[in-house]
Amino acid sequence: MQPIAKPPLIWFDGRLIPWEHATIHVTAHALHYGSSVFEGIRCYDGERGPAIFRLADHLERLAFSARIYRLSMPCSLAELTRACEEVLIANEFSEAYLRPIVFRGAGGFGLRPKADHPVHAAVIAMPWGAYLGDEGLEHGIEVGVVSWQRFAPASVPAAAKAGGHYLNSQLIVEEATRHGYAEGIALGRDGLLSEGSGENLFLVYKGKLYTPPPAAAILIGITRDTVLTLARELDIPVCEQALPRELLYAAEEVFLTGTAAEITPVRAVDGIPVGSGKPGPITRALQRRFFDLVRGRSEDRHGWLHPLPTAAAVRKEAIAR
Repeated sequence: MQPIAKPPLIWFDGRLIPWEHATIHVTAHALHYGSSVFEGIRCYDGERGPAIFRLADHLERLAFSARIYRLSMPCSLAELTRACEEVLIANEFSEAYLRPIVFRGAGGFGLRPKADHPVHAAVIAMPWGAYLGDEGLEHGIEVGVVSWQRFAPASVPAAAKAGGHYLNSQLIVEEATRHGYAEGIALGRDGLLSEGSGENLFLVYKGKLYTPPPAAAILIGITRDTVLTLARELDIPVCEQALPRELLYAAEEVFLTGTAAEITPVRAVDGIPVGSGKPGPITRALQRRFFDLVRGRSEDRHGWLHPLPTAAAVRKEAIAR
């Protein structure tokens, strides 16, 4: 993973403040009980200028996650959209990773928050390269299936992107890296394939693209949805279905997807080479189509790119408000 540089300014509850002032109290509900929801979003410096990828979709999922956990959004999605723009422009980032987060602050130790419990919102922007490394993005990574399972049905809502859920993810990646792998693959309660610690899972078997369904205790990823759409446009047969672990060892190709991981090939699972041990043709075709899109080298047919306005345009809108 790439080291993360500290940006000078963070958007916090409606204003830009220095990094060192963006703090919360030690009694914050989110700190003790994990009551936060967040998103990971990328802004790419493409050939047509900087653009945020699928910003509206990410913010809508943030609101969905907040609704599931009864977190009252402290600002509108329009305000969060402007916040994402402002924090990029204020830090002079043309390419960055964005982290909007909504969380319960200080207000008592009870598990059930009071009606007037404060809820805060922040947006962080920072330069961040390939999550699993440039080498992994190009040549693939080695992964291992871990002993930790994903959530059982009716335990926690896997479709919500909530801070507390990532305790499970930490156990998955910690076990995997301790055994020498770059990432871990978890099974669901039924023993079938689920996902990585922070990525959705895809595999190619007999020329078809397979991925576990939403019922497999996965986060319904936005990059996952992007890949499914691009695959259909490339006339690649797509199957969302329950998948057994052993299909990983028979697959011709395996890759992981996520905002941070983008489309990262897997060259071996549990020490067994995937296909030829190199990224395969379907993985490469999807990578090319994805990066051509986010870099502005191809037509944005779905309206997924949110162009970053100029600083002057943002100031003009702020004055108008």
